[in-house]
Amino acid sequence: MAHLRVDFRSEALDMGSSMTVILPESIPSSQARVVYMLHGLADNCTGWARYTSVERYARAYNLALVIPEVQRSFYTDMKMGLKYFTFVSSEIRQLCSNMFGFSSQRSQNYIMGLSMGGYGALKCALTNPGLYQGCAAFSAVTDIVHATAVESRHREYQAMFGTNIVIDPDCDLDALLDKADGLPSFYMATGLQDSLLEEGKAFCAKLKAKGADAVFEGWDGVHNWEFWDAAARRAMDHFFKEA
Repeated sequence: MAHLRVDFRSEALDMGSSMTVILPESIPSSQARVVYMLHGLADNCTGWARYTSVERYARAYNLALVIPEVQRSFYTDMKMGLKYFTFVSSEIRQLCSNMFGFSSQRSQNYIMGLSMGGYGALKCALTNPGLYQGCAAFSAVTDIVHATAVESRHREYQAMFGTNIVIDPDCDLDALLDKADGLPSFYMATGLQDSLLEEGKAFCAKLKAKGADAVFEGWDGVHNWEFWDAAARRAMDHFFKEA
């Protein structure tokens, strides 16, 4: 696998940014299924590759991985900041198509994420369901209203969602799910000792009620890289083993 650190200028952010890209060497990039992997609140575009074996898991299925840098943005077009949702949901896909020749066909595109990135993956898939064949969310924040009530991060959430921290419908997963059609397949996983377990299970039940092909798994684990490494492997097996 080719492992690249890509530095480039983002028009959506109006500044330089970075992403980690992992490419299969045995097939043309245009034939590779692409997995956009989103990082968590305290991480950056290097974490997935540094702390898990996603490159090895991707090799088994000739997958291309794209891990963009979004800072502590909660994958939003921030009220007092930068347009990180536009960056991830639109610009990154176009840049990768230009640079690597990735296919835009739905069947070739997937999105996954952990914690804040799990929220981001679900948000991308529910906002533009026709773009992704599958979505995986690990230890995902699904109740953004509850998440933004954390007092210690009040100023950060004000930058994301405004002074009064009002969650717009386009940032609320329940609201996005209500109006979404033609949903992709979903795989969700959260550790049995993770405080986000119940809300993850509840959101997966909502996906199923909407008619989505959705699977939830839980096993012993907390909110850490050991769990996310195992979850990424299981998600790739879930989506690609029989493909």
